[in-house]
Parts: sequence; structure tokens; C-alpha cells
Amino acid sequence: MSDPRSDAEISRDIAHQAGQLLLQIRRDFFAEHGEVQDKETANKLRDAADAASNDLILDFLAAARPSDAVLSEEAKDDEARLDSDRVWIVDPLDGTWEYGQNRRDFAVHVALWAGGELHACSVDLPAQELARTVLDSTSELTLDSSRPVRIVASRSRPPATLDATCAALARILRETGINEHGVEIVDVGSVGAKVNEILSGRADAYVHDTGFYEWDVAAPYGVARHYGLECSNIVGEPITFNHMPPYVNNLVVAHPMLYPHLMNALSEASAT
Repeated sequence: MSDPRSDAEISRDIAHQAGQLLLQIRRDFFAEHGEVQDKETANKLRDAADAASNDLILDFLAAARPSDAVLSEEAKDDEARLDSDRVWIVDPLDGTWEYGQNRRDFAVHVALWAGGELHACSVDLPAQELARTVLDSTSELTLDSSRPVRIVASRSRPPATLDATCAALARILRETGINEHGVEIVDVGSVGAKVNEILSGRADAYVHDTGFYEWDVAAPYGVARHYGLECSNIVGEPITFNHMPPYVNNLVVAHPMLYPHLMNALSEASAT
């Protein structure tokens, strides 16, 4: 190890530095161009920021952990990682669309897959001045029963059975006396930002069934588990990483009190 910091500290620091770089790039871009109206100009910002953040992360890891493999959205994949004992899984800019819209719900994801488990997971939300990492202290999670249960889902690719799932879950929660206010759907960008909505108490679960890549999922998954949320695929199995291709078919993240009822609702909705 070339850097005396722990893996978790490396993860936290690298995600923070990348996040601050993303903010600076966006500030400079908008100072020069003003509010961007056309997609082509916004995409130039997104592409430049993605590349710069990726370069920072790769340089940081090359200096701090030179023997480790890296799987990054913005770098060429190398099958040699499949035989590596330690693989960093990073997304230099998750929520690129939201970033280009000057929104706050984008993130930097950094996680380490080692020994068949996730370690050193960090989700940095620079525009929210917030980081969620496995170094954070945690407390018992509470479920707010004074409002509707809120499920976070993809704006552009929501589950096909989402409405049916929400209806089934609302009925199950009403029948069990857990919540009588129904179920709402919440729109948030990055996967890391979605998980943060749950950790911040503004939402209670996240469901996705149309697939995404390991760099979208690894760090938020590890952070969610650290905080005590239940995480699995849509049939209740744990998600593993460092595969070829690096693809995750579906994901469920939920408050532990809500999780078994959500899984029953998902099963019911898929059977109809």
C-alpha cells in the first residue's frame, strides 16, 4: 500500500476531491456560457466533467493503491480485473443528465470489491455538501407513518409494474396497520442521490428493474447496507460484483421495516 490511509479513508477522500472538481467545472462552465438551453452545449459540459473526474480518480488510485484493479464507467474495461483480489468500482459522475441541468442530485461513487464483499464505499453529493460513507456513525432507522410511503424510481425507466406494486404495497401496509396514507413515487437522479433520499428520511425505498452497470450500484449499495437498509435484487438475493459484463439486472433498497412488505408487493404485482 503506497498510502497509509485506510481503504475507507481513500474512498472518502477521492470521492470528495472528484466532487469538488465537478462543482468547479460546472461553475466555470456556467460563468462562461450562462444558463445552457440546448442539449449539445450541456453535453459538452457533461462529457468534460465525466472525463476530468475519471482522470482524477484513476490518478489518485494509481498513486495510493497501485496494485489494485479499477472498473470505471469512463475507462476501458480490462478483463484482468476478474482475477484481481481487489477491484475499485467507480462512477466519476453518476447523474450526468442532472449535472448538466444544474441540479443537485448527482454523485460520485467509489467502492472496493475485495474478498467477495464490498468495502470502503462512498457516495459524495457535492452540490448537497454531503457525503455518505462507511466511516459514518449510524443510528436506528425510523419509518415515518405520518405521511405516505415514498418509493424512489427512475424518471426515464421506471419499473413496468411500479403502479401495481404501489397499489399492492399501499393495501398491505393498510391491512397490517403500518401506514394508512398510501404510497407515492419520487423522482430523483443519481442512484447515490436516490439512496440518500432514504437515508435522509424523505423516502423509504428504491426499486429498479430495467438494469444498470456495477458502477451505478456498488457504492450506494454498500453505503445503504452500512446504514442498516435492506438491499437485494428483486427476488431477495444479494447482489455481487466484478462480473463480465459488469451489469446488474435489478435492485431493491428499503427501510428494514418496509422491506418484507415491499417484496410481497413486488411479487404480487409481477404475477398479475
